[in-house]
Amino acid sequence: MNQPRPVKKPAPPLNADSLRQLALHYVGKYATTQAKLAGYLTRKIRERGWEDARSADIAGLTEKFTSLGFINDAQFAEARSRSFVRRGFGGRRLNEDLRASGIGDADAVNAKAHMEESIFTAAENFARRKRIGPFAQEAASPEKRVKQMNAFLRAGHNFELAKRFVYAEPGDEINDG
Repeated sequence: MNQPRPVKKPAPPLNADSLRQLALHYVGKYATTQAKLAGYLTRKIRERGWEDARSADIAGLTEKFTSLGFINDAQFAEARSRSFVRRGFGGRRLNEDLRASGIGDADAVNAKAHMEESIFTAAENFARRKRIGPFAQEAASPEKRVKQMNAFLRAGHNFELAKRFVYAEPGDEINDG
């Protein structure tokens, strides 16, 4: 009844053409950065091996894809910033995400500026999503407020802004400023 699974044949080693095809498929499927694409290609070479005599030119491939417009780190950072504001995450969380994605300071300038302009909106979105403060059904107990404050801080918001939302009563209106 239980038949053994057939042994899967390992994928063949990569060459320059197959590496380019892999990279093209990856950037077609995912919004990515130069660093993320380079990490992906390095991992694939490590997993499958390399068959060409000369070494893989991952840096050249990522540069070529950037010059063709397939990869744009600045646009990636700006899109990430807009997404984080909608989801209610703060500036610290965005900075960590951009750093982990390999976005340099020059490419992150507009994204960080957008986050600074929208920090109150992001905090309000977070409070609404988690039903904290003015968006709660009932006033929170002191223990629950500590947990809510911790959630705000983990989301990347500063202490003062978090405190304004957490200690607001249900139905209160909080103004930006």
